[in-house]
Amino acid sequence: MTGFLCWPLALLLFFLQPWETQLQSTGPRCHTGPLDLVFVIDSSRSVRPFEFETMRQFLVGLLRSLDVGRNATRVGVIQYSSQVQSVFPLRAFARREDMERAIRDLVPLAQGTMTGLAIQYAMNVAFSEAEGARPPEERVPRVAVIVTDGRPQDRVAEVAAQARARGIEIYAVGVQRADVGSLRAMASPPLDEHVFLVESFDRIQDFGLQFQGRLCGKDPCAEWGHGCQHQCVSAPGTFYCACNSGYTLAADKKRCLAIDLCAGGTHGCEHYCINSPGSYFCRCRVGFVLQQDQRSCKVFDHCSFGNHSCQHECVSTLAGPQCHCLAGYDLLQDGKSCQVRDLCNGVDHGCEFQCVSEGLSYRCLCPEGQQLQADGKTCNAGCREGHVDLVLLVDGSKSVRPQNFELVKRFVNQIVDFLDVSPEGTRIGLVQFSSRVRTEFPLGRYGTAAEVKQAVLAVEYMERGTMTGLALRHMVEHSFSEAQGARPRVLNVPRVGLVFTDGRSQDDISVWAARAKEEGIVMFAVGVGKAVEEELREIASEPAELHVSYSPDFSTMTHLLENLKGSICPEEGIGAGTELRSPCECESLVEFQDRTLEALESLTQNLAQVTARLENLEHQLANQK
Repeated sequence: MTGFLCWPLALLLFFLQPWETQLQSTGPRCHTGPLDLVFVIDSSRSVRPFEFETMRQFLVGLLRSLDVGRNATRVGVIQYSSQVQSVFPLRAFARREDMERAIRDLVPLAQGTMTGLAIQYAMNVAFSEAEGARPPEERVPRVAVIVTDGRPQDRVAEVAAQARARGIEIYAVGVQRADVGSLRAMASPPLDEHVFLVESFDRIQDFGLQFQGRLCGKDPCAEWGHGCQHQCVSAPGTFYCACNSGYTLAADKKRCLAIDLCAGGTHGCEHYCINSPGSYFCRCRVGFVLQQDQRSCKVFDHCSFGNHSCQHECVSTLAGPQCHCLAGYDLLQDGKSCQVRDLCNGVDHGCEFQCVSEGLSYRCLCPEGQQLQADGKTCNAGCREGHVDLVLLVDGSKSVRPQNFELVKRFVNQIVDFLDVSPEGTRIGLVQFSSRVRTEFPLGRYGTAAEVKQAVLAVEYMERGTMTGLALRHMVEHSFSEAQGARPRVLNVPRVGLVFTDGRSQDDISVWAARAKEEGIVMFAVGVGKAVEEELREIASEPAELHVSYSPDFSTMTHLLENLKGSICPEEGIGAGTELRSPCECESLVEFQDRTLEALESLTQNLAQVTARLENLEHQLANQK
């Protein structure tokens, strides 16, 4: 009995050993190129244990003939009966030993035969990228080998067609009781190459040899005229063309076209982008050099070598190094040396006496005893004789504006330039007015023109309103007082007031304009811009043509200087020949007495006029009653 039970096992070992050995001894492993291979194994109740063991050994032997690996053939195994079970997916193992171990541990399900369900699982799950299948764009063939021994208990034709439509090549292997019609419904065309029927499980090695021959058969790239320009890639029963790096396959699927990486506009090259297979590089125009970032360009610095010999500056240009001179210098004929530019010889300077070159500019000089005029070119003698007490009333209202106020101060200093400023000569005081009046400096404070000009430049702009009448009152009551530095009247020093304004007064000027002239002050009025002519004439002494000046703009008022000089300058105008005398001399006393009598007579006449006006008013009131 024991011997009877042991003979099937001996028979099984007898068959198993040659199959595994036969598949291994067919020669070296075939190199098919990349391949995704899934075995779909029927482990239903109809497959007896020793038959399933035969199928297990068949799988192990077939694996040993394949070139398995991540970049070669990937293998997955699923088994099915009434349900589907993944033994291991395509991504699971890269080593053959691990695959064999998993197959040897396989336990059959031993239930029904749901082949259609197994095909659907293979299509949707086993060949998914998540399970380890390579993406379609890599064009790696997908092959499913279905091994079954009976008739399916579900429909297979429709789901098999869907799998084939998705690019899965199906081999259908039927053993013993398998239904041929179902095999043909599952397999890929041509059917004579994809349908195998063996008599029993002990003959399944016949399929293994044929399948191995298909995978490891003739190399289509070597045997056929593939026409690929770069590379031919063999696949089971077919081939496809591939291109080298930097190229893309043309529409005919054979030629290769260079990928123009410059055309995309993302290269970042400043000048030129030069395309090369699989890459690109930047190039600069002639006269430029490529920078370290390999994209931007910079003018080639010809001066950096230090052999240019330029006296001042070397400037690198596309044509080479060129020498430049600093401002105020001219380049000599040797193209390297520099010489100071003499503007007096190179331009029409217009200087009346002497021109002095100062690099970028020049200036005019006048002989000793003469002063440079406002035009900066002509010369004229300044006021050097006579004595004047001059008070300047300067409008500092808001309408003047800060930049124009600076021009006014410059204009005042030009007046100072032609006066003989000294304690014994001309004394100058300055009053600024707006909504209020401020003495900037009185007549007796400064004894030189330089001191006066410095004080003028230090005056700060007041802004606000234009109270010209208030300024005239301040001048009459304070500015020409002896306490402020005015010389006593008995010294016969002319008193001059110069009002500078740019608009209409906001208070009455008539009373104090008249009072100033009654006090013997010679009044000058200078108007700019929106100054009112009637007010200027009312302020100024007679005749108005000699005492009123006007300029439409602050920047052009320097032309008024000559007129003012002719009127104010002592030797030419009001102070000409003025001589200081002692008040104790007899002639001075007589002159003082005469002036006093004239003043009293004038007052008597004014009183008589006032009395007559009052009497006239009384008569008018009496008539109205």
